[in-house]
Amino acid sequence: MDKNFASKINAFALAGQPFFFIIDFDIKKNLVFAADNLPDDIHFSLLSHPNPSLQASLANTDFTFQAQPPSLENYKSAFDKVMNEIMRGNSYLLNLTFRSKLETNLSLSEIYKYSKAKYKLLFKDQFVVFSPETFVQIRDGVISSNPMKGTIDARLPNAANRLLNDEKETAEHHTIVDLIRNDLAMVAEDVRVERFKYLEKIETHQGELLQMSSEISGKLPANYQKNLGEIILKLLPAGSISGAPKRKTLEIIRSTENYHRGYYTGIFGYSDGQNLDSAVMIRFIEKQGDSLYFKSGGGITAMSRVETEYEELKQKIYVPLARNH
Repeated sequence: MDKNFASKINAFALAGQPFFFIIDFDIKKNLVFAADNLPDDIHFSLLSHPNPSLQASLANTDFTFQAQPPSLENYKSAFDKVMNEIMRGNSYLLNLTFRSKLETNLSLSEIYKYSKAKYKLLFKDQFVVFSPETFVQIRDGVISSNPMKGTIDARLPNAANRLLNDEKETAEHHTIVDLIRNDLAMVAEDVRVERFKYLEKIETHQGELLQMSSEISGKLPANYQKNLGEIILKLLPAGSISGAPKRKTLEIIRSTENYHRGYYTGIFGYSDGQNLDSAVMIRFIEKQGDSLYFKSGGGITAMSRVETEYEELKQKIYVPLARNH
């Protein structure tokens, strides 16, 4: 555990001072800043703390966005390794991700400016995030999490019922809800599922998607501020982008994926001095040298089919553009 990072968050929380934080997937590159001392090259907007700066609608002009996802053959090689681990009982839910080279005529700052999402982050011209997924929120001593598992093209006939009644997606969703409930129970009491399998519509440049989430909450100790940093770190990595059981599943992820996730699937968040909001860093475009890469993936279970999971990985390569009409 990064004790220095945790102690900084604890100090801000005890003083009631607003702060911004970001944590990478491996929980090694962790940063926290006082809100009034945030570097000029970091911009963010959250569900509970929207920031209208660098926000605009893209005119209906030329827009190019072409991805080169891994081949089905390469994806299947990693998928088969994961399925072998699942069949041996080493994991029963694993989030498998890849990176896809991206060609677009928009810069990272333009993507940030024109995208529309619950959570957005532009980090030092290194990467941009436009995430639909809440990690945790803290309101009046109550901590809640909204894991997202289950995706379908909203244009398909009867899409909502198909997603809600899909056997594989339902089993995966039950698993992640149980995992998050157990995670929250490490730091809170009276943990309960507030909402189960609710759907949200996500706009993309290719059309709309439906995503399935649940809300789990618990009550933090009365003096939780003095240990807020430890509370956040104890819940990481986020269950929805790792899997279950978490420790062994992380070992499999690191031995199977052929790249370093970095900040992708980490978290970022903001506290106004009283309450806290944070996001899982999915829907992620990163600059490496002169190239851009989109990182995406999905949950694998014993009921997964390689072709379906491969299509979901590609389906999640999008930008939720706000357009002028």
